[in-house]
Amino acid sequence: MGKQSLEGCFLGVDVGTQGTKTVLCSGQTGDVLGSAREEYPLIEKADGTREQDPALWVKAVKNTIKSVLESTGVEKTAVKGIGISGQQHGFVPLDKKDSVIRNAKLWNDTSTEGQCRTILERLGGEEKAIGYTGNNILPGYTAPKVLWLKENEPDNYKKLRTILLPHDYINLYLTGNKKMEAGDSSGTAFFDIKRKLWAENVLKAIDADIDLAGYLPPVIGSEAPSGFVRKDVLAELGFSPNSNIIVSSGGGDNMM
Repeated sequence: MGKQSLEGCFLGVDVGTQGTKTVLCSGQTGDVLGSAREEYPLIEKADGTREQDPALWVKAVKNTIKSVLESTGVEKTAVKGIGISGQQHGFVPLDKKDSVIRNAKLWNDTSTEGQCRTILERLGGEEKAIGYTGNNILPGYTAPKVLWLKENEPDNYKKLRTILLPHDYINLYLTGNKKMEAGDSSGTAFFDIKRKLWAENVLKAIDADIDLAGYLPPVIGSEAPSGFVRKDVLAELGFSPNSNIIVSSGGGDNMM
């Protein structure tokens, strides 16, 4: 298949629980020009644990982007932007070097029920929690996952320096920037959805001894960019080092 010359195309990447799907769309018509998918396993345990290795997401993102560009025959110079959606609520813990400390606990992980009760007790009940963030403290959300790490893996918790959600981690890989989109932030259970700020009361209920807000990235609106694809990632994906490919804020998959 010969190379197609188009004025502008955009890549949409959904990093889901069962796999990653990437589509290439025309910037002029919105038509889907091609798609690719790669699946990966889920770590499941009897106690409700549901985890994944974020390295699998990165690998799938790279492979599906390469695959869809090869299968469509579109010139890589036509790609102007990338948008990432991803499974919500998952906890990706990073150390001081931005390396992943352990597997990400996912939205469907229910091993954190005890931590939910602890946080609610410290906050003074469900009504207080909802007043602080607009959300109850539920096992699927990010907040109890952070406390779970503190209580169950203290050595790993001591390494923690950054808290990210799954799609934010992919944006970090692409751009080198740590940011969190406001809509996805609302599913953490430690974000005040009215004031658009981190809920200090909830963060202190997780850990009163450190400033967890300092471990959280700046929050950006859904219309704001995360940045541009880094030169080393451009090389990994086969793009010219002179390419300027913007990466949108992206968001949670069930909001987009």
